[in-house]
Amino acid sequence: MIGHGFMGAAHSQGWRVAPRFFDLARQPVLQVVVGRNAAATAAAADKWGWEESATDWRDVLTRDDIDVVDIVTPGDTHAEIALAALAAGKHVLCEKPLANTVAEAEAMADAAARAADRGIRSMVGFTYRRVPAAAFARDLVAAGRLGVIRQVRAEYLQDWLIDPESPMTWRLDKELAGSGALGDIGAHAVDLTEFITGQRVESVSGIIETLVSERPVLAEGVGLSGTAGTERGTVTVDDVALFTGRLSSGALASFEATRFRTGRKNALRIEISGSRGALAFDLERLNELEFYDATAADTELGFRRILVTEHDHPYVGPWWPTGHMLGYEHGFSHQASDFVAAIAAGEQPRPSFADGLHVQRVLAAVERSSDTGSAWVPTAP
Repeated sequence: MIGHGFMGAAHSQGWRVAPRFFDLARQPVLQVVVGRNAAATAAAADKWGWEESATDWRDVLTRDDIDVVDIVTPGDTHAEIALAALAAGKHVLCEKPLANTVAEAEAMADAAARAADRGIRSMVGFTYRRVPAAAFARDLVAAGRLGVIRQVRAEYLQDWLIDPESPMTWRLDKELAGSGALGDIGAHAVDLTEFITGQRVESVSGIIETLVSERPVLAEGVGLSGTAGTERGTVTVDDVALFTGRLSSGALASFEATRFRTGRKNALRIEISGSRGALAFDLERLNELEFYDATAADTELGFRRILVTEHDHPYVGPWWPTGHMLGYEHGFSHQASDFVAAIAAGEQPRPSFADGLHVQRVLAAVERSSDTGSAWVPTAP
């Protein structure tokens, strides 16, 4: 695993727990974690159960005892690491968004396609697909329970940047992050919409905005809770993204991605309306799904709450007795399980690098629409 921050912890948990609950065809070994700071990386290895640590990912790629490379670094390094790992014959799991630019994502998708001919697999970490309620929502749509999809509303709402004195982080630097709320969390809203509906976003019209353009810079080695100095850094990414999309069926979708929605901590929400019914999901209530059956008698109409904890629900069977809740970290175990299963079966795991490239094109189209004022920008090349 290359990187060991927030996502490194989540991925480590997923790799550690998956083989203890799921019957995996191959057993993951947490062999080596890689980071720039030797002491910090060694501490992460000890904390999360990796057998060793290293500071040069290039050296690790030459090792015969490494089969899988898991990339959890900032976006500016995704392409370089993934391309080298695929060339070295390693299976690759890469965090979202796939890259910082469409050109990088195209190179990664092309390399992944060539590697697949040699039996080398790759996948993008859009983990929310693997929340049981989200996967069950897809099952309901695929079964025709909503009829013809007419309208979608998807939003990812956070508020961790509402204080203008919150310090600079790498997520606020376009060179490192690629984009702000649009790529960081808007990518999830796009992917989850496409995953549940089974349709693609084919054109977009939108606007992105930076609400706070300067923030204090922390002294080197000071954590985010520390005291910032007098130096100010320039925010070079968006804080808010609002856009409309047209799906491949012609249905309209509205999207919002913001890190300025006061009071919302991690609210990834999606509501899908169809001719026969509707459903709604909120990540802050991730064990629940709201379902509306428009074919019911007038006296029985209304959204009803489905508790997605039955053993017949997606992913739930290996876990706890019915009614015992799952949490954020479980999606990473589901991700690890699905990735290992695809490798063992010689199949393409989803979402693929090609899927990640498509989402990258959607993000780029939103930026073009905002920059040029264009009413509709296609997402196809």
